[in-house]
Amino acid sequence: MTTRSASRSRGASQPVPNGAAQGRVGGRRAAAQGSRATRPNRVVVLLGAVAIGVGGGYAVTELDLGDKLREVTLPLRHDDIIRQQAADKNLDPALIAAVIYSESRFRDQTSHAGARGLMQITPATARVIEEDSGGTTFVLEDLADPDINIAYGSFYLRQLLRKYDGNEVAALAAYNAGEGRADEWGGAALGLKDIRFEETRGYVEEVLGKRGEYREHYAPDLGLTKR
Repeated sequence: MTTRSASRSRGASQPVPNGAAQGRVGGRRAAAQGSRATRPNRVVVLLGAVAIGVGGGYAVTELDLGDKLREVTLPLRHDDIIRQQAADKNLDPALIAAVIYSESRFRDQTSHAGARGLMQITPATARVIEEDSGGTTFVLEDLADPDINIAYGSFYLRQLLRKYDGNEVAALAAYNAGEGRADEWGGAALGLKDIRFEETRGYVEEVLGKRGEYREHYAPDLGLTKR
């Protein structure tokens, strides 16, 4: 993908304008709440299926059960794309996976604010990413393509980390609430306690926590050495 996706990161790309990703908190909340509302039922159904298997004479080990539950509570999809984009953008693949988890639970969806796909890219942000990455043929429907969506989200995450001197808290706060807000709260010096939106603070904490879980449980899938 040399034109639509942000597969080629330019070393001196200009940051996305402050207004490009504003309003992401509300959009993410709507998408996440919809996903969370279905999770308890899915766990109940899965446990019921396991119980039926045991009752029918099938052996279910603790390891099997743990793996099945993890598919619901900590899903991972498109790990090949995540690995490729992490290598291309010099990102931690577990961080990309954690952002996708927090944004969409690995489900293609569109928020009420118009953010789309696995990494919940807004149309305005997508257009700026296309320009910065040298794309020429992007259309909004492309954000439903996991390959393109993860490439764009990873490109934007790399831009934010560059802008905030590697400060992951600031980059994630900007990804969620917009660069303008992250700048107001402290920019490259931003810490968790400086984030004024409870929703955004919770988002950053969740992403950083889930990154650790993805490293722990999916190291081989993400091309990582388990720590």
